[in-house]
Parts: sequence; C-alpha cells; structure tokens
Amino acid sequence: MNNLLKGAIQVLALLPGVDCGGLGGCGYKTCEACAKAIADTGNITLCPACDNDAVAAIAEALGVEPVKVEKKVAFIRCAGDAAGKDRLSGLESCEAAKKTGFLHSECQWGCIGIGSCVEKCEFSAMQAENGKITIDKEKCTGCMACMNACPQNLISMIPEDATNFIPCSSKAYEAMTLRTCGHGCIGCGECEDVCPQGAVKVIDHCAVIDYDKCVGCVACTVKCKKKIIVDELHDLTKVKEEIAFVKCVGGAKANAKLRALGIENCKDAADISMSAMGLCEYGCVGFGNCTKVCRYDAISVESGVARVDTDKCVGCGDCMRACPRDMIVIAPYRGVKRVPCNSRADEDERLRVCDVGCIGCGDCADNCPNNAIEMVAGNPVTDGKKCENCNVCSYVCSRGLIAERIVPEYTYMQIDALRLDQENSDERKW
Repeated sequence: MNNLLKGAIQVLALLPGVDCGGLGGCGYKTCEACAKAIADTGNITLCPACDNDAVAAIAEALGVEPVKVEKKVAFIRCAGDAAGKDRLSGLESCEAAKKTGFLHSECQWGCIGIGSCVEKCEFSAMQAENGKITIDKEKCTGCMACMNACPQNLISMIPEDATNFIPCSSKAYEAMTLRTCGHGCIGCGECEDVCPQGAVKVIDHCAVIDYDKCVGCVACTVKCKKKIIVDELHDLTKVKEEIAFVKCVGGAKANAKLRALGIENCKDAADISMSAMGLCEYGCVGFGNCTKVCRYDAISVESGVARVDTDKCVGCGDCMRACPRDMIVIAPYRGVKRVPCNSRADEDERLRVCDVGCIGCGDCADNCPNNAIEMVAGNPVTDGKKCENCNVCSYVCSRGLIAERIVPEYTYMQIDALRLDQENSDERKW
C-alpha cells in the first residue's frame, strides 16, 4: 500500500463520513474522493465540516503542520413570508417553485420555504415547519450542502459566535420592499453610516455584514429603520432612539359610530364624511390596521384609539406606514413631550367634536421658556433638542394633554456609552 493511499484511508476515518451528495464545500461527490484530495494536496482544511480537533488529527496523520479553523454555521438571509410561501407550498421543490415565477406582489429573492435545503442536510441541523426553515447551530457543521442546494442563494456561512444578523437578501428598491415584506431591508444605509468598524455595507439595496470586522456592538441594530437586524447581545426594546406615537387620544365616539355603519377597516373609514356625523376629521378611528403589521406586539386598540406600548415599541415605522389617516409618527424615545392630537380644525370645531383633544390655544408654545414648542397647523410641535422637560407646558395645558414619557436611565447609559447620542448628551439635564 503506497503512502498516498494509506494517508487517504487515515483521512477518511477522520472526516465526518457523511457524503454531502456533491453539494458540500469541498467540491467532491464523496468523502472518499475528498480524503484522497486532502492526502494528495495536503490541504487539511478542505472539508468545511471538520472542526479544529478533526483538522489537527488529519495534520498529524499526514505529518503536516496543524492550522486553526473558524467554525462556521449556516444562516438563512430571509425572515419573511413574502416569496409566495403559501401559494407555492404544494410544489415538490424550491427549484420547481422558482421556475413557476413570482407574482409582482411577491419577493423574488426570499425564502420559498418548501425545504430543499433541509433534505440535503445530512446532520439533521435543519427543520421546516409551516414554511419556516430553522437551523440548529449546535448540530450544524458548516458543510455548505444546504447553501449549495438553495436555488435562491439565501444561505451563507457565518462564524458560529456571530451575534448580529441581517435576515434579508432582497435586491428590490425601498418602495417595493415596503410593499412586499415587513422584514425586508430597505437599503437606507443608516447601518452602514453608523458602524464604527466599517463592517456593514449596502450592496444591491441590501445590507451585508462583514464578520471579519464586526465586533457585535449595538450601533447597526439601533440605527436600522426597519428594525430587522437581529442582535443576540442587546435588548432592542431597551436600546432604541425612537418609538411610534399616536396623534390622538379620543377615538371612541368615531369608532362606535363607524362600527354601527358596518365599517371594519381604517381605509374604508376614509370614504366617510366625519364632520357630517359630528366626528373629528383628523382622529383615529380605531380599527387596528396598525396593529396587524406590528412585529413586536407593541400597538393595540383601546377604547377606540390606537395605543403604543413604549416598552415594546422599537420604532420600526411599520404601523406608521399602515395607517391610512397619518395618525402615527416616529418620535424620539427620550422624554420629549408631544401632544397627542392631529386636528387642523379651528377651535370651535375642535370643541364641538372632541372632549379631550387639543384646542390649539397655543398656551404651551407661549409659555415654553426654551422656545421648544411651535404651533404648526394649530397643533404644538416640540423640538426635542430644545426641550428640557421643565413641565411648564404640561402645567398650562387646559386639557392636560401634555404628559411626560418616562425613560429608564439605563437607556441613556447604554446609548451614551456606545457614543450614539453624542450630539444631545450635553443637552440632557434631567
């Protein structure tokens, strides 16, 4: 038996021994062929499924210097259902589904969910349930078979100890992504701009992380407008700059009258003349179009008006885009005061249709010692950089509308420590 054959036999015994069907990262159809190539070339890291112990053992068997390898695992760069999963679920494979084509309303880059990748995983590291593909990092060997089996090219190999992930591969422009998927990257570039390590780049309208540079900080997670970046180190509901704010507190009367007319959707309510019914033309109607799109269960309808749970909200803006009445804005999370009213009617009309809304008197703006409040279309608008939370506006508001938003001190401490709030840190005095 020659030395090459002997070496191949020794190497084969040290490989995982599960043929990847020619889809593995080694490029060979069988483990036997891979073992022969390793023995012939001395490339002891050829099999990506080998961990450091296996590579060291192969090096010893071949009499070569050992090298350290970084274990990588598979990651699916899609978190949504926009690629027509329900419509295509009955087909035999993801490849067949892709060949049928995607509808204009579907994401042509997303996960189809049939599970062709799962079938090719020889290590039982992948599962498919109701179109959702999950990966067990403990079982994944990084062999790359699933990656090479995916016709959508959605799977990539990332370091096992990675903590930040962008689960999207869409190459669509922002408007299309917003229409098709609540989990999609819109390519805004905020994450790229703020990354202190230059580890995030927007390529073909989608953000990509360079794990050789990423240190797992919170910067990209906080700055992401769509809040789709997965962060295993930080709680996104605590470390945030903005949250949703509903510009109405009195929608109960409108909700009740519209329900009596058979209206069940915020969009349908847009065709109704509110003023003729003695209702506010600018208020929330409380049918919950916003609640249906919230991925964080942070918005609900109470007493006919949408309410935001500031502890859960991350400021992704999905509810704002879903509201056909422009009732929701994205506001600073820090304790800046805002007035929950959207009315642009005159004072008499406001008094006639609403018992709790802003009457546009302007007392808050007139009495603010820092000129932080400006009246716009009859409504007070607060400049967060000027507001010192002195409570004068709350004191003079005859309707008691202006309330303080309590913000935990750890939010300030984390953001300041990560240098994400340098511009305003010196201005905060409370």
